[in-house]
Amino acid sequence: MTVNVYFEDVKVGDELPKWSRTTDYMHWNRYAAVNDEFVPFHMDDEAGRRAGNEKGGFGMGNLRYAYLVNALRDWIGDEAEIREIGCQYRAINQKGDTLTVVGKVVEKGAVGGENQVRLETNVLNQNGEATCPGHAVVVLPSRG
Repeated sequence: MTVNVYFEDVKVGDELPKWSRTTDYMHWNRYAAVNDEFVPFHMDDEAGRRAGNEKGGFGMGNLRYAYLVNALRDWIGDEAEIREIGCQYRAINQKGDTLTVVGKVVEKGAVGGENQVRLETNVLNQNGEATCPGHAVVVLPSRG
């Protein structure tokens, strides 16, 4: 098992390593295939326009949630645990957007015998606009 970060090494104010993906129909189709989420406005420009997005088809909110999970897992490694994630979908993921997960440690401490770290998170588009503000709590191993 891999340990990428230990509780003792994390400080309030530390930033999550940036994690990015550029999305388009290929990415959305892969996600839809795994989650049986073949919704027309995620698969077709005309359906997207009928749903109110003048640019056409648009990405799944839950795909950004998955990106948050992937970014956290890459940061904490296999020996840690993602205890909680919450987010809000505030903007449409347009075709060709580059989405970057960002996060900042806002609190850390022992809670119920666990080494918990709380982060504020977001998924920014290529213009730096927040599309998915949220939070996460991870439980990290100790060096001791």
